[in-house]
Amino acid sequence: MTLEPARRAAAAYRLFVVGLLGFASGLPLALTGQALQAWLSTEGVDIATIGFLSLVGLPYTFKFLWAPLMDRFELWPALGRRRGWLVLTQLTLAGALWALSATPPRGALQVFALLAVVVAFVSASQDVVIDAYRTDLLTPAQRGLGASLSVLGYRLAMILSGGVALIWTDATQGSGWSWPQVYRLMAAIMVGAALVSALLLPRLAAPPADSAGPVSGTARHDLMGFAAVLAAVALGYLATLHLFTPLARALLGPWLALGSLGQGLQARWIDLLALLMGLGMTLPLAAWAARRARFETLLGGLRSYFSQPGAAMFLLFIVLYKLGDAFAGALMTPFLLKAMAFSSAEVGLVNKIIGLWLTIGGALLGGLLMLRLGLWRALMLFGVLQAASNLGFWWLAVQGKGSLPGLLIPAFDFGWVSLSQATPVDGGLLMVIAFENLSGGMGTAAFLAFLMSLTQQRFTATQFAMLSAFASVGRVWVGPLAGVLAESIGWPAFFVVSTVLALPALVMLWSMRLTLRRLEWVPGAPADD
Repeated sequence: MTLEPARRAAAAYRLFVVGLLGFASGLPLALTGQALQAWLSTEGVDIATIGFLSLVGLPYTFKFLWAPLMDRFELWPALGRRRGWLVLTQLTLAGALWALSATPPRGALQVFALLAVVVAFVSASQDVVIDAYRTDLLTPAQRGLGASLSVLGYRLAMILSGGVALIWTDATQGSGWSWPQVYRLMAAIMVGAALVSALLLPRLAAPPADSAGPVSGTARHDLMGFAAVLAAVALGYLATLHLFTPLARALLGPWLALGSLGQGLQARWIDLLALLMGLGMTLPLAAWAARRARFETLLGGLRSYFSQPGAAMFLLFIVLYKLGDAFAGALMTPFLLKAMAFSSAEVGLVNKIIGLWLTIGGALLGGLLMLRLGLWRALMLFGVLQAASNLGFWWLAVQGKGSLPGLLIPAFDFGWVSLSQATPVDGGLLMVIAFENLSGGMGTAAFLAFLMSLTQQRFTATQFAMLSAFASVGRVWVGPLAGVLAESIGWPAFFVVSTVLALPALVMLWSMRLTLRRLEWVPGAPADD
């Protein structure tokens, strides 16, 4: 084999690996998100409580605090710095999912929520390693297509853990599985992912010592720094529980009592204010603790990131770019199941299977379009489409079911998934989901390529974890507000708000166009090193 075909084969294998890792990343996300919401909805849990339980995803927004340990330490030299952490997180995920499957949500809601947080914590840790591995593995010219293939694997996993799972659990039209059975199966799949990580993934070369400047400090300082940050977070949690919650009640209680909101909804607004107060204390406290304990891998990674022009503005843009999309999608499953009264099988078919396949198509199309458009124009075009797609859900909430002619999906039995009887699919639902998923897939591919362009190799795990943590702020933190707001103002107004929230990112994107264009790869540059 000559040098050029060998390079092409190596590049193709790297892209294949990125798709496999995307699958491993996407599988547990739905199990702490939309699949979990569907499970809670079938158990009769109210919308506001389901919204607050989206906070089980908090580890996704704080994963940069422990990501430095994954940059610093190598668990198993035979596997390398990244693969050792991958095997550990995937096996731990399997055990946590199995434990969650054995816990009834109604009978032990607090224990159930705690186990879901554990799943999210380990899943976020796996994402730290996957993001770092993918960024180190791909060359700059491969990142657009690599981002698309990562989304492909990610969405295929969500088709399984979100869409197919909803069909499995439909007692009338699907297979009649229980949700615990679904979660046990997903645990077994994560064991398989660990075997793939140990045996099939190529080992990365060690980064050059000066790739992001020398790292001062010792491993001991990093461990002490991580412990200090954990202590700060624990103190913030206790302050939220015992100080800010009574304070929020004293501030909001009299004002809320004058309105027409029920007691449960009033309590959720009070909880939301207390949460924001606690966050305002915890983040500065954690930053102070990291500096005092000399958490050098974290501090060095942050210093390296903030040394580049426009770093702070990039972080704000990262929060805002997917905010409208995250707000509209925060309670999508309860909206379709409870407010619109679609069946589980219909939601599984349209929103989770047909829709996710369209997302995959959108991601692949987005990756191909990026080769012509470049990074900035792709982000702008796809961002406009994302914002417009939220109005589709407003239309669906206003018009209701049956506004457009639908389809009849015939019964089928593929062995691993079956539909016991023909299922009608609402035409309006299909149209709205198609537009939302196509635009969302293109936006995600461009956004992921943008995040990869901002990292330096020595601190890939730390920096990408920080960037993706900011990206997940919308998905995690809007849940409590979304649940309270949807019950307070109604679904149509809720989706209008979600559209408005998408606009500030587009304004920022226009103002940052020259800076973003400097991040783009040079057309015609070699695709491989």
